[in-house]
Amino acid sequence: MQDYIQEWFTQAGLQITPFQQSLVVIAIIVVTSAVIHLLLHRVISKLVEQLARKSRRAWRQILFEGKLFSRLAYSVQGVIISVQAGLWLNPEYFFYGWIQTLAQIWIALFVTLTLFSLVDALSQITSGNSRTKSLPLNGLLQAVKLFFSIVAVIIIVSIAIDRSPMLIISGLGAMTAVLLLVFKDPILGFVAGIQLSANKMLKRGDWLEMPSYGADGDVLEIGLTTVKVQNWDKTITSIPTYALITDSFKNWQGMSDSGGRRIMRAVYIDVNSVKFMDQPLTEQLTNAELLAPYLEQKSSEIEDFNHTNKVNMKTPLNGRRMTNLGTFRAYLLNYITNHADIHKDMTIIVRQLAADSKGIPLQIYAFTNTTDWAVYEEIQGDIFDHIYAVIESFELQIYQSPSSTDVRSILSDTKALTNDLTD
Repeated sequence: MQDYIQEWFTQAGLQITPFQQSLVVIAIIVVTSAVIHLLLHRVISKLVEQLARKSRRAWRQILFEGKLFSRLAYSVQGVIISVQAGLWLNPEYFFYGWIQTLAQIWIALFVTLTLFSLVDALSQITSGNSRTKSLPLNGLLQAVKLFFSIVAVIIIVSIAIDRSPMLIISGLGAMTAVLLLVFKDPILGFVAGIQLSANKMLKRGDWLEMPSYGADGDVLEIGLTTVKVQNWDKTITSIPTYALITDSFKNWQGMSDSGGRRIMRAVYIDVNSVKFMDQPLTEQLTNAELLAPYLEQKSSEIEDFNHTNKVNMKTPLNGRRMTNLGTFRAYLLNYITNHADIHKDMTIIVRQLAADSKGIPLQIYAFTNTTDWAVYEEIQGDIFDHIYAVIESFELQIYQSPSSTDVRSILSDTKALTNDLTD
């Protein structure tokens, strides 16, 4: 090409040196590159943008918004500059090597960025797809980007030092231990991401509880090295991805998907208030609609048993009798079963646990028909409000540790009694 330029200038009656010829060629390359840049970014890119915005397919818009076409255009510009330099410049000339080296580095850089855009577009497409959005693919895609970055660095270094990439790769073999130490977290995170995805252990949007890391909330992102969790107090906790494999955690998503949230709370009954049912208490409780069928059936069953076995009923030690605690347990079971906000297809139990220093625990075990936290707490609160309010109707008492008011009352009564005796 330089010979043609020399011939053009000779015909024009001008004499230029080889250095000046090279400058003219470089100027032509710059002008050509500028024209191609305007053509690609001002004409073709605008056309592609209009087509993408008019398209009904979301993936086309995602590809354009991810700067895929812009970065691809820059890669094409680098290829054109390299080809122009090879056609128009003498390989032995000083500028040739620099132009080719910079052009090749430019191509490697923007090809890598183009691949990054493809990976980011794939991430957005999969996150918007109902079939794939539940899979923790973000960590795997980040691992792919890391691989592209490593390959790009090797290629760019090999271009800069004018050596084969295989020579650099073979040199990296001696640094395997160092590389494993540097990339320990990405490697462990990559393996953990595969296990999380394959075993369907966790996905974005799940409710994760991991007390060892102070995490209790929704999973925002499952990355290559970290998992971000937004706690209920709106703070963000970052957990190493590999910790989800090595440590234990609780995924509450099963509860959310089931449509019911568990109530498991006990009230403590004062042991001294437990007694057999007498006639006045039985007649009083018969008026309760939830208890009337139970009392009728139970009374008939006990009376038949005692009559059949000729039990001496003069002492409470003989025969079968109803207790106020057992009747209260039956009432609570009917109350919970007929509650409008309790899930009828899940376990409903009212059970008596082993007594301890606090009294007799009477536990409610059931599931609400909603998983919304605020509504769940309201339902649970209403149920136990009712329990505390009606327990006196069964002549039972809730156990409560003596408070400072109780102590002052006892001291006051003792002081008054002492004064009376002194007087």
